[in-house]
Amino acid sequence: MSLYLEYIKEIQNRKEELGLAPKPIDSAELLSEIIAQIKDQGHEHREDSLNFFIYNTLPGTTSAAGVKAKFLKEIILGQETVAEISVEFAFELLSHMKGGPSIEVLLDLALSDDASVSAPAAEVLKTQVFLYDADTSRLAEALKAGNAVAKDILESYANAEFFTKLPDVAEKIEVVTYVAGIGDISTDLLSPGHQSHSRADRELHGKCMISEEAQQEIVALQKQHPGKKVMLVAEKGTMGVGSSRMSGVNNVALWAGEQASPYVPFINIAPVVAGTNGIAPIFLTTVDVTGGIGLDLKNWVKKVDADGNTVTDANGDPVLEEAYSVATGTVLTIDTKAKKLYNGDKELVDVSSAFTPQKLEFMKAGGSYAVTFGKKLQTFAAETLGVDAPVVYAAAKEISHEGQGLTAVEKIFNRNAVGVSSDTPLHAGSNVRVKVNIVGSQDTTGPMTCQELEAMAASTISPLVDGAFQSGCHTASVWDSKAKANTPKLMAFMNAFGVITARDPKGVYHSMTDVIHKVLNDITVDDRAIIIGGDSHTRMSKGVAFGADSGTVAIALATGESAMPIPESVKVTFKGKMADHMDFRDIVHATQAQMLKQFEGENVFQGRVIEVHIGTLLADQAFTFTDWSAEMKAKASVCISNDETLIESIELAKSRIQIMIDKGMDNEAQTLAGLIKLADERIAGIKSGETPALAPDENAKYYAEVVVDLDTIVEPMIADPDVNNEDVSKRYTHDVIRPVSYYNGKPVDLGFVGSCMVHKGDMQIIAQMFRNLEKQNGSIEFNAPLVVAPPTYNIVDELKAEGDWEILEKYSGFVFDDNNPKGEARTKYENILYLERPGCNLCMGNQEKAEPGDTVIATSTRLFQGRVVADSAEKKGESLLGSTPLVVLSTILGRFPTMDEYTAAVEGIDLTRFAPPTEEMTTKFTGQAVPIQVV
Repeated sequence: MSLYLEYIKEIQNRKEELGLAPKPIDSAELLSEIIAQIKDQGHEHREDSLNFFIYNTLPGTTSAAGVKAKFLKEIILGQETVAEISVEFAFELLSHMKGGPSIEVLLDLALSDDASVSAPAAEVLKTQVFLYDADTSRLAEALKAGNAVAKDILESYANAEFFTKLPDVAEKIEVVTYVAGIGDISTDLLSPGHQSHSRADRELHGKCMISEEAQQEIVALQKQHPGKKVMLVAEKGTMGVGSSRMSGVNNVALWAGEQASPYVPFINIAPVVAGTNGIAPIFLTTVDVTGGIGLDLKNWVKKVDADGNTVTDANGDPVLEEAYSVATGTVLTIDTKAKKLYNGDKELVDVSSAFTPQKLEFMKAGGSYAVTFGKKLQTFAAETLGVDAPVVYAAAKEISHEGQGLTAVEKIFNRNAVGVSSDTPLHAGSNVRVKVNIVGSQDTTGPMTCQELEAMAASTISPLVDGAFQSGCHTASVWDSKAKANTPKLMAFMNAFGVITARDPKGVYHSMTDVIHKVLNDITVDDRAIIIGGDSHTRMSKGVAFGADSGTVAIALATGESAMPIPESVKVTFKGKMADHMDFRDIVHATQAQMLKQFEGENVFQGRVIEVHIGTLLADQAFTFTDWSAEMKAKASVCISNDETLIESIELAKSRIQIMIDKGMDNEAQTLAGLIKLADERIAGIKSGETPALAPDENAKYYAEVVVDLDTIVEPMIADPDVNNEDVSKRYTHDVIRPVSYYNGKPVDLGFVGSCMVHKGDMQIIAQMFRNLEKQNGSIEFNAPLVVAPPTYNIVDELKAEGDWEILEKYSGFVFDDNNPKGEARTKYENILYLERPGCNLCMGNQEKAEPGDTVIATSTRLFQGRVVADSAEKKGESLLGSTPLVVLSTILGRFPTMDEYTAAVEGIDLTRFAPPTEEMTTKFTGQAVPIQVV
């Protein structure tokens, strides 16, 4: 059967079984067959083939795009004639192909001696921004050779006409509201984790957004209000909390946005989203990528009494009252010039934060990528022509306060800033481009990152990036047909792109399913680094890391840069002494609880960087705090360590990088060897005193300061989804932190130790507890299932060498086997210990899940509805989060323990310990942190 007939069969199956349109074409072989049918005037499939060629072929650097561009070139040159595709139409189609082969074809035509094709090709080129070194080098060489067309193109680029000639953002945008949920709306609602396998198939994945009923309601609103955009609202909550999925905003744009190009199916842009408490930082980035609008509604405010004091409810939470209604079907007007939201003539709220000069540029350009590439292209053209580039884009906001010291994150941004004009240090609020040192991509968003790289015509990693890693951890639990179809393809693409990959396409080394955050934490060897990763838990304990969508990851990989404002910081310090029976996870949870209490329910962490003065806690253990900062809704976290601890953490990272090298994971560019060299240089700088460990200046300015009192933390602390709270908006928020005594023997149906929140020490704690309980009781029996997933293979190897794995195996009823991995997700659990393959496991909810309605106690980070456990008809599923020793003991007992039972079980066990630093971890402000200017 021909590829075309196989495609037709697939189309029929998609239509009959799923109600879907034909899948967009990315295969060169299939498109070549389609082109052959177009050339055959009498072919029975010629009309359909034309439609597939014109309207259903993916652009960028897909192999199909290369074939399409070549055929269009032949039509333009008169080598082929297609009545339905004129020369003018061929140029139009090339203009929508966004780089790669299309740029190569346009340059061939523009730099040719045939004026009849060079002039129109040049006009199309002037609208394009996705040019890379090979493309710009051709223009520069042609200019040197005296080519007038090349000069004309470069002059257009220098003036940024590809941006200035675009239409301005509409002054008035009418929207009709759709309340997508009450309380925080997670990206799990917009793009469910268990549907991650379909994310690269945009139309199919769009079917899983919220619910089929919600999708129909959105369509109905569009029909009732033609010409208005549907605005998705998180009522009494924040929009887009949790995972950093571009697929979340892609789905919103698919249902409520607008088509980016008439010739590219299912790629929509410019959605409008809103939340009572605004938009989560990571989700807001994805909104910017699409040129969309994200509004902070502030439509519920704290109620105050006659004396101006906040009124609280029985739980001590502030009572909220409605300032104005955004009920589904409400028609509102966004005034982008006044930067206000109106209901008719009535002003509701100032929304200027959604319409900064930079965000307006994203909206005008159709997304942030075009602005990023446009700025680089304008700079290149001006330098090549030897002229000053006119000021076209909004000037970078450079804020510098004389005499004010720098926070740790301000120091990191100043060190890595690109193209800054200021000769004084920059402070929070400044908008800058920064060099990205480390980039991470994971396997459920990775396929979309590949699509983004293809769309922006990138073919190799930027030399500015020190190291990048593609993981396989999010789909490690089950090696099923979906994983087999997606993972090898993803790994092959990323490996060829220049990324270190968990799976070797050539089969040289054993496939790794190590949790991506653990690997990134190890390959980050500089505390002054900037890290971008395709997951909200990209929160390293060295440097400053930002969880990002697949598109921002793609930009970082392709350009080695990212653009963002320098965020404000909140300083966290500790006082008192940590009780012997407490685990550091309890300190992390208590930090959130104490912060909320200190600031009367206001989350001062939200959207800011948490600067935690951790002192002597090694990077592995400190990561427990930085990782949880995603659940605190912080933008990022920075650890302040002393010199000795930082050196020890970097030495540990070096040893793990060397293990990766020994396994054969390094590439031709010797990326991993380069990281060890960078680590040695950093250690030398610390030891010499020339560049000590990162620390803020003593007169740095913070948004707020939180002091955590360790003396008051006397019980294991649990993050509770509070599934039965009468106020729906307060469920599944991560903000309800309770002591274990609150649960008083509450039954436990399943325990999980794993995810990025645990480290080798947690595995050792389990072994120590088993020995303890074995000694006390003679044997161990589980009254509830316990699932244990070590974060990395290195940890498993070390536990085997040190003897701890042996006792874990002794009490396990299931041990993972990489030679025979599970082919199906487990749906039922016995009361045994399951030693699962390293990876994310239950935390993801895309493969393994607890049984519906279970009460789960886990070391995981996610407690969202339906993530780890779904509801049953009889009972709501709930995922409570706690420390490793609490989880283990709860599964052995089948219920939450009493404090006496807990203290007896952990007696003599070396839990994850922490003591506040005794010295003040600051430096004197010198005013000398001058931003570098990377070319």
